[in-house]
Amino acid sequence: MRYLLLILALLAMPVVAHADETSGKLDVQPRIAIISAFEPEWITLNAAIVDRREWTVNGVKFVGGTISGRPVLLFLSGVSMVNAAMTTQLALDKFQIRSIVFSGVAGGLDPALDVGDVVVPDRWGQYLESAFARAEGNGFAPPSRRAAGEDFANYGMIFPNGVRVRRTGDEQGATRRFWFEVDPGLLATARKMAPQVTLAKCSGQLCFRATPKVVVGGNGISGPVFMDNAEFRKYAFATFQAQVTDMETAAVGQVAYANGVPYIAFRSLSDLAGGDPGENQAPAFYRIAADNSARVVVAFIGVLEMPR
Repeated sequence: MRYLLLILALLAMPVVAHADETSGKLDVQPRIAIISAFEPEWITLNAAIVDRREWTVNGVKFVGGTISGRPVLLFLSGVSMVNAAMTTQLALDKFQIRSIVFSGVAGGLDPALDVGDVVVPDRWGQYLESAFARAEGNGFAPPSRRAAGEDFANYGMIFPNGVRVRRTGDEQGATRRFWFEVDPGLLATARKMAPQVTLAKCSGQLCFRATPKVVVGGNGISGPVFMDNAEFRKYAFATFQAQVTDMETAAVGQVAYANGVPYIAFRSLSDLAGGDPGENQAPAFYRIAADNSARVVVAFIGVLEMPR
């Protein structure tokens, strides 16, 4: 009887647990998630935030507050695809995220663009989601199964293809896709706002060769590689008709697609991904490029219509 009474007493005791282990959400305020990959990309964004609050989950610092009166959540994804996917999903699990905005630097692929330009693509794909083919004769054997829309030219043994993704409402199960489109409403807002933003051409004695501009539209590609190769740059531009390449955005786009959350990305060119006239220019220009991207994002947040 004594043991029975002890068990009953234990069952009656209140359960004590951390909020992030029970309710899931750490904050009930719907917010716009603003993501950057690494520290230099979010300095300007942090300076713009007011009514600051902070949370730390799994070692990731999340900064809440407002920019231009809009509730936002800033955090760093970490560099490259897996980090970006992990932290984006973590944010969606722990916070009320209304939409996702990525701000950072990237490599330029389109010869019509120059270092300093800020690019806002229509869609993003993962160019190294691919098959490494076996040698056959003087070339390589194409993969036996390639989905419609995946007839991209190969680069040697590398044959790009899509990825299967599951999301709520897909009655046929996982669907295979290469491109993850940004939200058309967010893109329309960016297109309308872009001419109103003036980008910095110089930082101290350091100046871009040309006056930077905001370019809305086109394609972006992402992969777990810092691209700095002139030949592969030519291939990537010709094959994917991509203006820009980075190491995170397509992963964020896939997570956004899977969760049904609108997203958009602003990427400022810090280098030309191997097309630079001399050494890669990123070490010199990534800070001013990051600041220009953040400047466009702050302007973009300021004109977003808020739900009634």
